[in-house]
Amino acid sequence: MQTIQLGQSNLQVTPICLGTMTFGEQVNERDAHAIMDRALERGINFLDTAEMYSVPARKETFGATETIIGRWLAARPGVRQKIVLASKVAGPSRGMPWVRAGGGMTPADIVASCEGSLRRLQTEAIDLYQIHWPERNVPAFGQIYYDPAKERTQTSIHEQLQALDQLVRQGKVRAIGLSNESPYGVHEFVRLAEQHGLARVATVQNPYCLVSRGVDNGLDETMHRLGVSLLAYSPLAFGLLTGKYDESGTTGAGAPSDGRIARFESVRAQRWGRAEALAAARRYNALAREHGLSPTRMALAWCYRNWRVASTIIGVTSVAQLEEDLDAWNTELSPQLLSAIDQIRWELRDPAA
Repeated sequence: MQTIQLGQSNLQVTPICLGTMTFGEQVNERDAHAIMDRALERGINFLDTAEMYSVPARKETFGATETIIGRWLAARPGVRQKIVLASKVAGPSRGMPWVRAGGGMTPADIVASCEGSLRRLQTEAIDLYQIHWPERNVPAFGQIYYDPAKERTQTSIHEQLQALDQLVRQGKVRAIGLSNESPYGVHEFVRLAEQHGLARVATVQNPYCLVSRGVDNGLDETMHRLGVSLLAYSPLAFGLLTGKYDESGTTGAGAPSDGRIARFESVRAQRWGRAEALAAARRYNALAREHGLSPTRMALAWCYRNWRVASTIIGVTSVAQLEEDLDAWNTELSPQLLSAIDQIRWELRDPAA
């Protein structure tokens, strides 16, 4: 598996990234270490985490995922030099007062969060440091309309960039990125960085899967023209595109009790729990089976081979799931199947946007 460059940075990563938000909640530390060991053995060099993980976010597990990764690194001398490690600073509080006092995300907050992550990760530098969600009001996590009345910005994009640039200059961060961002946000971060000689964003980490293709509605052009790489998260739509909810639904009798949508009410309340999202997933899953593929393999192959995607972030709860997701890498989807996928999207659009 060849590596690719992230944006205009010097980071070279595999086109599959191991997401870790399940570590510390659904996955205990021993199993998390086994998953990371196996990912490394299979050639994956890219790990993504965040200060607020594990998910669902709780005071008791704040920072747990980074702590698990930090202990994994400490027990394996030499591994840190082999991987590209990404983490994120949480945006303004979304009902999580344990992240920080106040509702904003000041430059001091960014620096303090980075230093906290460095301690938990037991590393001297984070390779890719991302803003988890915008400081300003942006429709995300299931919201679809921008509402100017909800604007509560306290820290300008320029000030955020200055704080991130400071971390880069101090050697605590190698490159910076965004997450859950809009075309406007990407343009502003790049414009201001170039205007003021500040660190330039290399990546945007947004949801991208068969039932949530908002990236295709203009963000793809923005990123292509500005030389910013897409990190696609939730390629299996929180399990909807594995087929495991096809018969039972997400909350009814027979629903898998270990699934994130079934377990976590906060997830169901967002985009992945919509009836329309499940209905669309069932259409895609049936299409995969008609073509002799598992739903998981088709959904991942579609994301892996999409020209818009630099690296796809996969989240797993076992080594077996990891193997299945990695084995999908060599799957090629026929032009006929890709056309059929687009036909479903034409009918149903993006129900989990």
